[in-house]
Amino acid sequence: MAQERARLRLVDVAEEAGVSIAAASRALSGSTGVSDVIAQRVREVAARMGYVADVHARTLAGGASTSIGLLVHEIGDPYFTEIASGVLRVAAEQGLTVQICHTGRDPDNELVQVRALIANRVRAILIAGSGFVDARTQSAVKKELQTFQATGGRVAVIGRHHLGADAVLPDNTAGGRSITEHVLSLGHRRIAFAVGLPALTTVADRLSGAGQALGEVGLCLDDVPVVEAAFTREGGRLAMQRILAEHPDVTAVIALNDDMAIGVLSALRARGIAVPEQMSVAGFDDVAVAEHLSPALTTVRLPMTEMGEQALSLALKPSSARPRRRPTGHTLVVRESTAPLRAPR
Repeated sequence: MAQERARLRLVDVAEEAGVSIAAASRALSGSTGVSDVIAQRVREVAARMGYVADVHARTLAGGASTSIGLLVHEIGDPYFTEIASGVLRVAAEQGLTVQICHTGRDPDNELVQVRALIANRVRAILIAGSGFVDARTQSAVKKELQTFQATGGRVAVIGRHHLGADAVLPDNTAGGRSITEHVLSLGHRRIAFAVGLPALTTVADRLSGAGQALGEVGLCLDDVPVVEAAFTREGGRLAMQRILAEHPDVTAVIALNDDMAIGVLSALRARGIAVPEQMSVAGFDDVAVAEHLSPALTTVRLPMTEMGEQALSLALKPSSARPRRRPTGHTLVVRESTAPLRAPR
């Protein structure tokens, strides 16, 4: 197989794809001057033929590249900061550099960033953060990554994706169940959820776990307010404002990440509502700042730094016949922001 690949020439790929040698070269190097449709066709032909393209792919195949690409949804979210710290730790041990890109949870921007990393000749690409429930949303990214892997690149993801890559899988469903069971155990039934886009697998999985816990006490998600907003601190603040305006009888709020929970606490503080005396609040992730909030935040702890370490470790291993899966555990961390429901006076 290696000898057959060595005999392949750029002109063979160009002829098979029905394009000029110049167009094939630009497509395989990630350069401008060729349409996305043609570039994708050339890359698919090259991958099918086993052609190792230019210096970039040969460098990847030889393991000589020292650059790693890391895509995160929200660079300002402490969740991704802690994941990045794990990636950087392993990279430093291996003498590698890391390029960090911000996607803003936009699949089109994610595609642009993936193509840019490939053009920058990275050795491996890590995608940290939620996938999308609808696999079609990331279909273009999946094609790019498949071609990248076929020419020697490596890919690993953190979260539930439909990308056919090695994955570190956060314990989102079980964690969503645990945090909801905790709030229910305190006597709360009028619970609201502050959530990100339901199209994200992280949101869908955490809500699924919450629904399981609600079912244990004869409730379901349709019985409680589920308020959608940006999966950010500002989104949490706006979601809490809506909850107060539209559901004034709520006694507890579960935010599906700590960043939203911080926004929830901010909105309650602005309204003079005491936590947890008047409103219990819980989050998810256990970012570093969570224990230093006032009150300290009850949340679900994920091993975020270790998740980053695991993802890069997977990407540095040789590819396997089937994608590897590395599930994480979770820990319920009870702090001061949740308390038993007080009987009405």
